[in-house]
Amino acid sequence: MEAACTLPQSKHFKTLDTPSTLNSRHFFMIDFFKKYHKWLGVVLTVFILLFALSGIVLNHRELFSPINVNRNILPSEYSYKNWNNAAVKSTEKINNDSILIYGNIGVWLTDSSFSHFTDFNRGFQKGVDNRKIERLLITENKNLFAATLFGLYKYHFDEGEWQYIQLPIHEKRIVDLIEKQDTLFVLSRSFLLKTVDGKNFKVKTLPQPENYNNKIGLFKTLWVIHSGEIYGLAGILLVDAVGLIFIFLSITGLIYFINKYRINSFKRKGKRIRTLLNINNWNLRWHNKIGWITLVLLIITTSTGMFLRPPLLIAIATTKVSKIPFTELDSPNPWFDKLRRILYDEEEQRFLLATLDGVFYSDDNFHSKLKKFPTQPPASIMGVNVFEKAAADTYLVGSFEGLFEWQPQKGIIFDYIKKEAYHRPEVAGPPIGEFLITGMSTDFQQQEIYFDFDKGANNLNRGKPFPKMPASVLQHSPMSLWNLALEIHTARYYKIIFGSLYILFIPIAGFLILFILISGFFVWYTRHR
Repeated sequence: MEAACTLPQSKHFKTLDTPSTLNSRHFFMIDFFKKYHKWLGVVLTVFILLFALSGIVLNHRELFSPINVNRNILPSEYSYKNWNNAAVKSTEKINNDSILIYGNIGVWLTDSSFSHFTDFNRGFQKGVDNRKIERLLITENKNLFAATLFGLYKYHFDEGEWQYIQLPIHEKRIVDLIEKQDTLFVLSRSFLLKTVDGKNFKVKTLPQPENYNNKIGLFKTLWVIHSGEIYGLAGILLVDAVGLIFIFLSITGLIYFINKYRINSFKRKGKRIRTLLNINNWNLRWHNKIGWITLVLLIITTSTGMFLRPPLLIAIATTKVSKIPFTELDSPNPWFDKLRRILYDEEEQRFLLATLDGVFYSDDNFHSKLKKFPTQPPASIMGVNVFEKAAADTYLVGSFEGLFEWQPQKGIIFDYIKKEAYHRPEVAGPPIGEFLITGMSTDFQQQEIYFDFDKGANNLNRGKPFPKMPASVLQHSPMSLWNLALEIHTARYYKIIFGSLYILFIPIAGFLILFILISGFFVWYTRHR
């Protein structure tokens, strides 16, 4: 019988891991992921539920549009003070002593001194969302039109109400109106329409811009993936299902967590635990099964949402990517969901279009490719809210970047509020500026009044202040459920909890939710597979 040969130990040889060592590491990792999957899940349950529920509401704005929320039960920053919170877009003068003021408050008739206000919203559907006005226009022949969130309306003075106008496009949101001679131009987010009689509308084909590369913003791409719009209604319903899955996983996980402590308590007291065990076994089985089957969808929805708010938004704000084939983004229309404002300059005899890709012009009635101005005014990624001609070759452009006087031919940009030359920052910062411009009016005693989202009405001429919001307007201007859902989904609502640090909530919560998803899968896979 041969003797066993024992090799001497050497410092050049590493000791191999024994099965017991591997098992200990294995169980350590399982315990680590299990522990933090449980506790992070419990801590974030309420926030995950709010993310899911608000996301479903956001995906169906028209469906939930009749539902309002009283601003008095919300934090004070959601109350109207001095015409803030996008209460006003602008005003439209009907005659010397009749002015319409409009915006998120709907339409109100006032006098030249803005001292008396009369509700002018009859005809719009129930719900404040249905009377959110982007633009009012009274034509040369005294026809009054309203561009709203859910379509084009015409006011019938004889009947004293707004009436809906059916347009030959599937898009409902109308963003601007202008009149050129006897023709009314109607701008949606993707199309330009024109009419002479106000009844028959023709879709005006907008040519592509010069040097068009058929690319789209990465922000827009991630947006439609996150909402599901990338595959139309089917995609939206799929993302709704993802929201319901998040709700299911949160509730079953919370029930499992609570019942484990109840089972231990029942054991100590000698009570029967069979029912609780059956409930927990069912919860765990379906929690795991639904979780791993839908894991990829859950991760995609979470990760795309993280980049739709600062600070991660800054990294992708200007990035362009190729359109994803066979999706809603893969549209032959080069202006799909990009149009925001239109202007016709009589002196220059040209159309100007403010889009998400910048300001373009056409001096041949859209017969040739649109040209982009070499010098572009600052504009928020959310689009332009003020777009008016101020003087020869001079325009006022307002957005969440501020209010600027822009002279494209000379390449001059002037900060209209600070009264100083604008210098574009070398390093990209937050996608909003110091002044969040939502609208502007010159109908109050010929004063230039701009409306800031946070600060409300301000007089640029430092003259008489704009009148306060009357009680009649305040009482009839609630917040839409959709807008409340948006505040929750974007975490702005949590400012009351976290203060200025709320801006970090989305990326931090996103990373933690990703950890919860991946750690849950790891525990399930290693223990059950």
